[in-house]
Amino acid sequence: MKFARILFRVAGIWGFLVLTPMYFLYDTIGQQTPPPLTHPGFYYGFLGTGLAWQLAFLIIGSDPARYRPLMVAAIFEKFLYGIALVVLYAQHRIVPKEMFGLTDLVWGVLFVIAFWTTRSAVK
Repeated sequence: MKFARILFRVAGIWGFLVLTPMYFLYDTIGQQTPPPLTHPGFYYGFLGTGLAWQLAFLIIGSDPARYRPLMVAAIFEKFLYGIALVVLYAQHRIVPKEMFGLTDLVWGVLFVIAFWTTRSAVK
């Protein structure tokens, strides 16, 4: 239980630290990885959704046994993004420096371990 509590808290904090600066990088991203971004609504919408998930991770970390069902959605969130990056890279649609998001696959594996280890705490 302690593992899941620490893991989800760290994941939430990490996510806030990584995602929040992106609110100020819209133009920079378009310059560093052309073409420029053209749909700010999608960009800021997905960024906001990502930040909302970081809050969900903190909530899960507050009581992993109680919020264990939410871990399933958290696992999907991590694997879907990581797998998307792998596919985009294989299609030569992103460059290696954009693969930083593969850390989500690591988080996803850790979330699966947390889900597995909290099963005994659920009654």
